Amino acid sequence: MRFEGTARLDRRTKDLVKRLGRNDIAFIDHEDMDRVSAESLIETGVEVVVNAASSISGAYPNVGPLILTRGGVALLDAVGTEVFDRVREGRRVVVSGDEVLLDGEVVAKGERLTVDSVEQAMEDAKAGLGEKLDEFARNTLAFLEKEKALLTDGSGVPTTRTVIAGRHALVVVRGYDFKRDLQTLKPYIREMRPVLIGVDGGADAIIEAGFRPDIVVGDMDSVSDSALRTGAELLVHAYPDGRCPGMARLEALGLTGTPWPLAATSEDLALLLAYESGADLIVAVGTHANLVEYLDKGRKGMASTFLVRLKVGPRLVDAKGVSKLYRESVHPLQLMLIVAAALVAVSAVVVISAPIRSFLGLLLLRLRAVVGL
Repeated sequence: MRFEGTARLDRRTKDLVKRLGRNDIAFIDHEDMDRVSAESLIETGVEVVVNAASSISGAYPNVGPLILTRGGVALLDAVGTEVFDRVREGRRVVVSGDEVLLDGEVVAKGERLTVDSVEQAMEDAKAGLGEKLDEFARNTLAFLEKEKALLTDGSGVPTTRTVIAGRHALVVVRGYDFKRDLQTLKPYIREMRPVLIGVDGGADAIIEAGFRPDIVVGDMDSVSDSALRTGAELLVHAYPDGRCPGMARLEALGLTGTPWPLAATSEDLALLLAYESGADLIVAVGTHANLVEYLDKGRKGMASTFLVRLKVGPRLVDAKGVSKLYRESVHPLQLMLIVAAALVAVSAVVVISAPIRSFLGLLLLRLRAVVGL
């Protein structure tokens, strides 16, 4: 294996993918790479990924490295964080075997992961999944007492200028299968016109699907500037003590937002917003709902999500369920266009066919005879 390309470095994979190209070599620092990050890397067309951390540490069977290796991406693993000091953005580097070379000098060395080695690591990680689940459950229970107000209180939900009461709300998170679910839901969105709520990068997903977000909720760290400038209402997730780092970014862009301090995830806030604002139905796209998804996200518990889903449950529907149950109805205008097209086709046949004109003329004479005209 020998590749040469331009070095692109970022410790945050979700930020790096925004500026990656096919001829680049991606340098990341991502322990236990998650599925969404791996899929985002593949979409850039990049052929080589150098990870300073361990792509699969054995804590749980994360599928990110398997997606990369099966997708034909060369993955050089665990080269050490020193590579970020030795390699600079934009430099031409060579990845040869298990080494990274800069100007012919070896600056980092790691392990080349293959499909077989990743699959074996995943099998080994499964052995400790029960312990991880036990730890996850204990953390969840420990925080339930602190966060129980989410179930009983209004959680200080801000008032929005977008009318949500009596409407459907579609909450979009850049999670598992979010693109496919959004694609399936396009007819539903066009017909029902739900309030479109993007959770951070979910706002970009809404735009990529051909729509415009009405509200953006989150800490504003993974949403693009263009999505923030669409005119959507911006609700900035803040810490319970009032600190709100996301506001600094909005101020730098000349935008205004409403801080919302709450001990929960940003997607929890989006669900609470829709529920407390009176949405008739809440459709979730890409939200996190199981152990592996939360471990991918780096969460050690799901107390807030557990409580929020208990609260909004009667109105909450997963996008995958909606895509199977929903069928687009035919609009009357569409029926009229089909009938008009059929009439045009029949008329054209009549005009150009002499036998048909003779037949219709004979039929008309017989009708006149029957009615006595």
